[in-house]
Order: sequence, then C-alpha cells, then structure tokens
Amino acid sequence: MSDPTKPLDSDAAKSAFATAESWRARDGQVATATVIGTWGSAPVPVGGQMVVATNGEFHGSVSGGCVEGEVLAAAEDVLHSGRPETLTFGVSDETAWDAGLPCGGQIEVFVERLDRDSGDANWLDQAVAAQSERSGLVIETDLETAQKTLHVRGGGKAVPADIAHRFQTGKSELKTRDAGRRFYQAVLPPARVIVVGATHIAQLFAEFARMTGYAIHIVDPRTAFASAERFASVPLHADWPQDAIPAIGLDAYTAVVVVAHVSHIDDEALKLAVKSDCLYIGALGSRRNHEKRTARLLEAGCTQDEINRIACPIGLDIGAQTPAEIAIAILGEVILAVRGPKHRDPETGAPDVLRKHAI
Repeated sequence: MSDPTKPLDSDAAKSAFATAESWRARDGQVATATVIGTWGSAPVPVGGQMVVATNGEFHGSVSGGCVEGEVLAAAEDVLHSGRPETLTFGVSDETAWDAGLPCGGQIEVFVERLDRDSGDANWLDQAVAAQSERSGLVIETDLETAQKTLHVRGGGKAVPADIAHRFQTGKSELKTRDAGRRFYQAVLPPARVIVVGATHIAQLFAEFARMTGYAIHIVDPRTAFASAERFASVPLHADWPQDAIPAIGLDAYTAVVVVAHVSHIDDEALKLAVKSDCLYIGALGSRRNHEKRTARLLEAGCTQDEINRIACPIGLDIGAQTPAEIAIAILGEVILAVRGPKHRDPETGAPDVLRKHAI
C-alpha cells in the first residue's frame, strides 16, 4: 500500500503548482506527473510532482532521477491524447543505491493533462491562490477521470473528518473504495512559529526548530535581547507584540511560543493569540504565575475558554530542567500540535489514545 507518512514539502508543491499554472497559460496545456504511491524506498514522497511543458521542458521530480525519462515519455503521450495514465515502476536495488537510497522499491505515478480552456480548469488557479494565502489544501482526484475536487481549509464548507485530518497532518494518500481509486494530495503551508521573548530558551528553540523546516520569527521590544548577534539568520522584530504579531500574521498553521517571562510583554502576545485560530499557544511560567496571568487576561476581556487554550507550564512533561531540554520539550509540543498524535482511527482520522512512549 502507499506510504502516507511523509508529508509533501510545501515549497516544492507551491513551485510545482505555480509552474504548471504559468506553462499552461503560456502553451494552453501542461502535463503533471504525481507520485500517488510508494513501496519500499522512495526518494520523493507521496504527492511529489513533476511538471512537463509541451516543448519537453520539465520541472520537479518523481523519483530523484530513477525513472524520469520514462515519465517524460508518458507525459508526451498524455499531452497528445489527453487521456490520463497511471504508471508503475519497480526500482532495483542497484538503481536505488545509485540514487542514494538504502534499497529498491516501487512507485506509482499518475500523469494527466491540464488544459487552459477545460471546464474545470480553474482548480489550479484556486490552488495557487490558496497557497499564497497560507490556506491548507487537499486535492481529491478521481484517477479514472482525473476529475478534481478541491478542499480549502476555511473555505466555509463542512468537510469530512478524513479531509479535516489531512488539513492538520499534511498526509497525502491513495485510497481504493467502491467509487474507485481516489488520490488525496494534501498541501499545507510551512508551519510558522512566533516566539515572543528573545531569551536563551528562545535561542535554543529557534536553532532546533529551524532543523524541522519551521519558519521562525522572534519578537521582543528589548533591542539588547533581539539582536542579530544572538539570533543569526532568524527574522527579528524588535517591536511590541501588539505591533509585530499582526504584521507577521496569525493563522491555523502558526504557533505562538511565549517565553519572555515578563508580564507586560507576554500578556500582549497572549491577548492576540487566544483570539485567533492559531494552532498552538504556550507560555512559560509556573502554575501560580499562570493564575495571576489568567486574572489579568480576564480583566482585559479574554474569556476563560480562550485562556484555556494556553499550554502552561509550556512543553511536554519530560522532566526538562536545562534551557536546552526546555526548548526541546516546547518543540515537541509544537510538533504534536502541527502533526497531531501518531495513533489515530485510520478511517476517521480521530485521535487515538496518545501513547507517550511510542517510537
């Protein structure tokens, strides 16, 4: 079966969609090849894409070079016929080793033609627009007809639990049901973390979080703390949270980590975060300090339900004591918010009991 565990790299997907839109507008049509299933070792995750123009120009990859030539030939046929094709390739151990993979495997690739003037041509434009607005996408494709159903997070329509689950996890997956084979391609904006408080914990957190690919922003009005010397290659905002955070933006793929441990800085950030749909809010502080914070936030007009969204004490309970350990505990809690528990109902996507010691 296909491996849905690797989320599609959102920057690669954004580039593929934008390229397809540009080439389709230029030439009238374009072909896309999408990885819909992998078995064994695979260099490109499920959902990975290659875009092929009518002149043979191509962008992206479906196999890291193992079968690209055959896919290009198939794309040329599809561009002429207009009929979608599903291709299956076995990758030998020797070829896999040359491509930097530990072993061979199999990949399944769906190739289709996108026409500028077709009846459902606007789904690609909608997908590009949604990505520019940092909205989650799930593109549902009927593999027999290539008919698309576009699900956009926050689009004002109720969605099935399975789609809602993909909005959170970013998992793409091939499913076979009574209605036939359908591919669900989930494309999410990169997770973004706004860290309020340019402290030592924030320095370590930013270093660890960047390794995950998360976009990090540091907010602190204290210029001695929010300095380029202390935060290399991280966007710094030496402003008050009430000025910096609206400029950065809060959305369903943004986490807010409050570690200034200074009430008049922390509170301003939390008042904004609890009123938003951001995916995670955590604040440093003891339970006693949080009680005082709660009283201040209630007085400022926040509701108890809104305040209950704040994770405090911040971070997973792993016994963290040092700044580095605390930063790792916080990052773990953010990852849990981004991806959700590993153990879920396979049909509905509903969280199962969180197994704290699962590997």
